[in-house]
Amino acid sequence: MVGSRNDRKLKKYSDNFNKMFEFYFKIYRTGLITFCGSNFEVDYVKNGSEAKFAFREYDNGRFKFVNPRTKHPNILKAVISGKKGWGLWVKQWTEGIVECSFTKEEILKEFEMKGIEIPESLMLEWDKLIVKMKNIRNENYLKFLQQNRK
Repeated sequence: MVGSRNDRKLKKYSDNFNKMFEFYFKIYRTGLITFCGSNFEVDYVKNGSEAKFAFREYDNGRFKFVNPRTKHPNILKAVISGKKGWGLWVKQWTEGIVECSFTKEEILKEFEMKGIEIPESLMLEWDKLIVKMKNIRNENYLKFLQQNRK
């Protein structure tokens, strides 16, 4: 097998990695999340690596100062956009949930209608973020009440 030991290790994809890759790809391709907060390019390289390997390299910081390169640029761009977009929108949705502008169930229904299952690890992170933001909101409200009591 050609490549460094690290490259060979990166080419082994766990079930969780495959689920995340597919999730990010689907949320972008279905149009559920298309805005990711940044504009970036993915370079086409005829004999480059496949999109999964290039995404793994991207995740590990190999393309920190250069454009990601792959023989599947559209797939890689979709997956990276999905990942960046998920991070951005989870924060926005959480703020809306905490402000009672909408519910988590309304957001999850959109995913369900598109046939997309959110990986468990992302749901756990999102739940923790909601709790954290609600706690911050409650603490700020208590401080406000205490200050106005005097």
